[in-house]
Amino acid sequence: MTRTVYLNGEYLPEHEAKVSIFDRAFLMADGVYEVTSVLGGKLIDFPGHAARLDRSLTELGMRNPVSTDELLEIHRELVRANDLDEGLIYLQITRGAPGDRDFVFPDPETTEPTIVLFTQSKPGLADSPSAKKGLHVISIADERWGRRDIKTVQLLYPSMGKMMAKKAGADDAWMVQDGFVTEGTSNNAYFIKGNRIVTRPRSYDILHGITRAAVLRFAAEAQMEVEERPFTVDEAKQADEAFITSASAFVTPVVRIDDTPVGDGTPGPKALRLREIYLEESLKAAI
Repeated sequence: MTRTVYLNGEYLPEHEAKVSIFDRAFLMADGVYEVTSVLGGKLIDFPGHAARLDRSLTELGMRNPVSTDELLEIHRELVRANDLDEGLIYLQITRGAPGDRDFVFPDPETTEPTIVLFTQSKPGLADSPSAKKGLHVISIADERWGRRDIKTVQLLYPSMGKMMAKKAGADDAWMVQDGFVTEGTSNNAYFIKGNRIVTRPRSYDILHGITRAAVLRFAAEAQMEVEERPFTVDEAKQADEAFITSASAFVTPVVRIDDTPVGDGTPGPKALRLREIYLEESLKAAI
């Protein structure tokens, strides 16, 4: 079935949607994005994604072409038009196509941003086999630019990291800088020791995950300790459990890091319980 997508104020069949070759996302990776999960036809954590989108645009001096209410309506219309029950909505806003290629930013007040949204159907998203089996991650050097807190479309190195993992027979990679884990290629990273969750604090070094914020809040409400600090790969290998969070993976256990099993090498009970809590609470608040 041909998807209906949204491009610059229009709902179009996907094969009719066209973007200029001079768009700065194409030429300069000059754009930001968000991915919102859809479960039961409803949006998960939409307000958080909308707020982070505004922050990313502000950090890059870009203008948001739509209000939050308009953005919500676009999301809902795409869910309806594509009969989306479980899946994802991808949103990208770029600085636009002001003219010929130039390193100098165009004036945001006189240049119209490009906004694109499309859906991806993912049946079984909430009942993922990866959550039951657990992930095998490898550690790799973090060679990205310094502003990882801005959710830009500069995704080449994370993509290369996933390919490194695939080549090694693993599922994903955790990136390491100055001896400490920053995050996964498309997710935040954690380990559990006893009743304590350890994860890197928010800074320019990591994406300020929307799922991360919700999971840490739910963990605290479940009487788990949360310690936000840098940690090493060896610490995570010696932990009782490990896991990742993201908008599409929710909470997914990590059972092996490099060649070392985490705990007994199976998904841990605390990570699985956090996944249950996250899904239960997020579905209650879905819109």
